[in-house]
Amino acid sequence: MVELAFSILASDFARLADEVASAERGGGSIVHVDVMDGHFVPNITFGPPMVKALRPVTKLPLDCHLMVENPDAFIPAFAEAGADMVSVHQEVCRHLHRTLQLIEQHKMLPGVVINPGTPVETLIEVLPMVHYVLVMSVNPGFGGQQFLPLALEKIAYLAELRQEMGLNFRIEVDGGVAHDTVGRVVEAGADMLVAGSAIFSPGKTGRNAHEFLQLARAAEAARKAQEV
Repeated sequence: MVELAFSILASDFARLADEVASAERGGGSIVHVDVMDGHFVPNITFGPPMVKALRPVTKLPLDCHLMVENPDAFIPAFAEAGADMVSVHQEVCRHLHRTLQLIEQHKMLPGVVINPGTPVETLIEVLPMVHYVLVMSVNPGFGGQQFLPLALEKIAYLAELRQEMGLNFRIEVDGGVAHDTVGRVVEAGADMLVAGSAIFSPGKTGRNAHEFLQLARAAEAARKAQEV
């Protein structure tokens, strides 16, 4: 079933526990934590201390997207802080297979990420070992960007590969996923949807999450009906 991974990057940090609770009440089932180092991407955001602070306030899985140049150096700290899922960029991992093994060795679910300019083919060798593939539908580094339609082809291709290879990895998508784009994203094959700006709004977060998921699940039902 399609899930909402709400991105706390768009939340009110002064009320973070309440913001997470509101998104969860609206149906959000994964907390997405965008980790930026100011090198791989031009922004700086959260690190392991944020994950450690989040861990006591929610039982939801913490999905940490590492937009950093040397993910291997940070993986143990995120595990210790309480992360459940960690995804790393294909573009920065010299030894991608080994990095994914390191995530798994620290008892977290491994994911791999590709930027808009990176072909899906670069992931084929590691698909059997990942829990999820994150397709960036914007160039990473900032929230609130417009969705890039080229991501739809990648999502559909990954869905085909998943079926052809007999695998069950999830397909996550991040960037510009909002009420007006979520239907196309789900129809293409995505089942983990990262959304921040579309969800967090004072007094409306729970409702936004609920409406977002209604649209996503309607698209999921339509997709499944076509597959029969």
